[in-house]
Amino acid sequence: MATLTIRNFDETLKMHLRLRAAEHGRSMEEEVRCILRQELAKPASEYGLGSRIVSRFSDVAGDLPLPERSQPRPPIDWDEPS
Repeated sequence: MATLTIRNFDETLKMHLRLRAAEHGRSMEEEVRCILRQELAKPASEYGLGSRIVSRFSDVAGDLPLPERSQPRPPIDWDEPS
């Protein structure tokens, strides 16, 4: 079995975890294991981050106008004298 150490654990979060563990009649360690099992058992999102951002904000932003595209500047010819 592996051991996991969590540093800089917020005291308020620890208190909430302790209360939740007590409500379920478990130790804090067992409560953390159950939380991790539940969260990691959920299926991964089928959409990438960009798709999720678009779907989340599409109602607010609507369609934004895209600026006109222009041709990029030609590369500098370093061999040509100025």
